[in-house]
Amino acid sequence: MPTVAILGGGVAGLSAAHELSERGFDVTVHEQRDAPGGKARSMPVPGSGTGGRADLPGEHGFRFFPGFYRHLPDTMGRIPFEGGTVRDHLVGATRILLAQAGGPNEIIAPGHFPESAEDFAVLARFLRDAAVSVGVPLHEYAVLVERLLTLLTSCDERRYEQWERQSWWEFTGAERRSPAFQRFLADGLTRTLVAARGREMSARTGGGVLIQLLQDLARVGGRADRVLDAPTSEVWIDPWVDHLRGRGVDVRLGAPVEALHVKAGRLDGATVDGQRIRADHYVAALPVEVMRLLASPALRAAEPRLKGLDQLVTRWMNGVLFYLDRDVPIVNGHAIYIDSEWSLTSISQKQFWPRVDLSRRGDGRVRGILSVDVSEWQRPGRRTGKVAQLCTRGEIFEEVWGQLEDHLDGALDDVTVIERFLDPAIVFPNPTEAGNLEPLLVNTAGSWANRPDAVTAIPNLFLASDYVRTHTDLATMEAANEAARRAVNGILEASGSSAPRCAIWPLQEPRAFAAARLLDRARWKLFHRPAKPPLELTPGGELQPTGLLARALLRVPRLLRWP
Repeated sequence: MPTVAILGGGVAGLSAAHELSERGFDVTVHEQRDAPGGKARSMPVPGSGTGGRADLPGEHGFRFFPGFYRHLPDTMGRIPFEGGTVRDHLVGATRILLAQAGGPNEIIAPGHFPESAEDFAVLARFLRDAAVSVGVPLHEYAVLVERLLTLLTSCDERRYEQWERQSWWEFTGAERRSPAFQRFLADGLTRTLVAARGREMSARTGGGVLIQLLQDLARVGGRADRVLDAPTSEVWIDPWVDHLRGRGVDVRLGAPVEALHVKAGRLDGATVDGQRIRADHYVAALPVEVMRLLASPALRAAEPRLKGLDQLVTRWMNGVLFYLDRDVPIVNGHAIYIDSEWSLTSISQKQFWPRVDLSRRGDGRVRGILSVDVSEWQRPGRRTGKVAQLCTRGEIFEEVWGQLEDHLDGALDDVTVIERFLDPAIVFPNPTEAGNLEPLLVNTAGSWANRPDAVTAIPNLFLASDYVRTHTDLATMEAANEAARRAVNGILEASGSSAPRCAIWPLQEPRAFAAARLLDRARWKLFHRPAKPPLELTPGGELQPTGLLARALLRVPRLLRWP
């Protein structure tokens, strides 16, 4: 039986272990922490439980499972738990709140999935209404729609060779737009949703994911925004590890990877917790900041693409939790504080945790949990006047709570905060600056060229992490799972296995534009002509073809049932 050493026990490492164990491999997972799950794990708030109660649940940041995720839910559907599967514990949120400081709050409701140009027009009108609520001029809203249509009708070659090299800021012409456009559409949404900056993020990735999210918002049944119905580790990570161990996977905790050894162009073992380990195949499921350190000159010589890791960018996106004396639902889903200085997003957890009795946790007084992600750590807050990285723990709590109050128009009045929790990855090694033990990889324009594939030039080394080239191209649980599947498929090929390959799905896009993408491929490959979307926005907010050819192209998918 071939042996595989998986280095790292986060979502990618556990996903690889899952797929390999189902295909008959002898798998060992080595995880440096005392708990598996990586950034996806939840954790107890140390010392919060009294009188025999359990500690309060804390986390690195709240979990978010958009509707366009396909790889991760597929794996979750194969983890047995409580008579069903882990996937059964995903519940749909029905609303997203866009909150402005001192301004009106707009609740955005989903409609339906766009399958045609007409459906996209409905979605466009929804976008217009959202844009108006935050003060974006209508003609600039039209620019956004035109840019999204340009992406939708661009061929893959143009996307990778042109739009990948432009930032979302450049692609949308944000420098020439109004402050509201710059603040909300060019920078605010990208920074808040994916911890990236519009001035840096590639137009291909930023626009592509925005299209996915907008499609999700139009789906029926709340699938655009899904969350777990209890703390992450309790209903996902722990059952997952139990399942893997039941299948014979050896999951070793407290086992940090300290070196990778190369000999004759192959990996000749790894040092884990001071001991040399060996296997037939190795899966490096480690975050980029760790893999950089382990990528020795010898390793980089054997696989030159690892040199690109030095060019990838990480930022901070970490959780702050407030435990309240009463439940404050706010909205049945995520709240986006779109103009908050620290790019906050939040979710009120209790409404999604019907079976979690908070009175049996902590000191028994907690009735609600407000879980907040802080995505911008280098912009001054209005209360402290300091960037988050230079704040003390107490100042971080003060500033985050204050920014929430600025946006929620009295919703937090008369609420008592019983306990507070800051992601333990945020450390304070000296009195003047915080450190982050678990930064988040962020997308930047042109970064695709610096991302390696899961299958490397080293025959027995495979990569499974969110920096690997995937369809999602973002540091997400979905990308980690997809990367793991690609690594496992590489191992199956390298070992000559006849086992079925792991399924890998591309991002879905409206089929109505498939013919237009074919035409754009010809325009790009033969002439390198500028992109020309087949639709334009009328002054009345409707979409219409730009000519007879465009009208005919838009009919082709309907006539041919284009996939």
